[in-house]
Amino acid sequence: MSVFPWVFLLIWSVTNTAAVAEPTAPQNLHLLTLNTNYTLIWDWNQDSADAPHVTFTTQYIPAYKLVLKKNIVWYTACEDSSHRSCDLTKFDLYYKSIYSLRVRASVNGNHSKWVLREFCPDTDANVGPPSKVDLSPAGSDLDVFITDPLTNNNTSMRENLNNLYYKIQYWEHSEDSQVLKVFSLQSRVNVVTLPSLKAWTWYCVRVQTQGDDYYNKSSSFTSPLCLQTQGPLPWWKILLYFLGSVLVFFLLVLILLCGSFWCFRTLKSTLYPSIQLPSHFSEYLCDSPRSDVPHLLISDSESELLCEKVTICPETPVLEVHQPPHDALQEPDISRHSRHNSSGSTDSGVYSTEGSSSSRPRPPPSSEGSGTSCQDFFDPVQMKLRDLTSGIMSQPEMADKGVVDVRV
Repeated sequence: MSVFPWVFLLIWSVTNTAAVAEPTAPQNLHLLTLNTNYTLIWDWNQDSADAPHVTFTTQYIPAYKLVLKKNIVWYTACEDSSHRSCDLTKFDLYYKSIYSLRVRASVNGNHSKWVLREFCPDTDANVGPPSKVDLSPAGSDLDVFITDPLTNNNTSMRENLNNLYYKIQYWEHSEDSQVLKVFSLQSRVNVVTLPSLKAWTWYCVRVQTQGDDYYNKSSSFTSPLCLQTQGPLPWWKILLYFLGSVLVFFLLVLILLCGSFWCFRTLKSTLYPSIQLPSHFSEYLCDSPRSDVPHLLISDSESELLCEKVTICPETPVLEVHQPPHDALQEPDISRHSRHNSSGSTDSGVYSTEGSSSSRPRPPPSSEGSGTSCQDFFDPVQMKLRDLTSGIMSQPEMADKGVVDVRV
């Protein structure tokens, strides 16, 4: 039996097994672009049993290297990703260059065929609308301020599109949302003045970016932005503003007067309360019940007239009475009595350490001459001596002797 049929069968089975194990390749490769943001997306058979385990790998290379066939090295952008898209923005692809992109699917280590696609940003990338549009009134006209579309590095797209310009559309805004007529103009500058507009009228504006006419690049329009124009003030507005300012002025004056009156009443009620002192307090604190001036506010000259005269007397000395011993009473000192008798005056036998009451100085008389001194009222020394003498003389022994030693 010949072995050739068996060899042919073996080769066919191996080839068939390899063909069955190869995953389905990605399909319908296309790019989503805006300025310098690029995203490659594709389709894949979702009904395959290997769908939960499939991954994708995306690579790119400049097209001129494939033509020269030198240094052919593919750069991997996304490897073994489960997503059916790959973002190429972060690789900063040159805007004027051409690139070759390829994608394949992998299931359990088995790879599908590579699917190729060429991409030129200058030709295929879309340009975006202005990044910002502002309106400002300029009398009866409007100024439009346009900011260029930006790249992924926040630079102007004018670096990549030298012939970039703007198409501006504007129209008069109506309450019924019906556009009467749309005006259009083109400008390569970023500040545009819309001419021939009506004063005190609402206008709406939208702007579109347009690139090089050769590739016919144009963006979508921005959202409409509306603003009212200005102009000379009508007479009714001037009158309204005048009446409003007068009303505000009178309100301010009224508030100021009410506030001043309230402050005055508060101070008056605080400093001059309505509650009066009782009459029995007023007659002691004031000159008369009808007077509001207290005694404390009277001057010094008036206060002297209201005070009574006061006489100040010196402090009287304290008297000390010593009773002589019994022997001294029986044998009096003849020499001492003779000394007193020699003076030619009758001795009463009463002595004081400070002298007799007749020899003690009297206080000076009053400055006015008619006043009364302390001596005229009472003499405490004479009164005490009188009492002591009467007490001593009442004793029988002392009455016989008639001598008494009194020390003050």
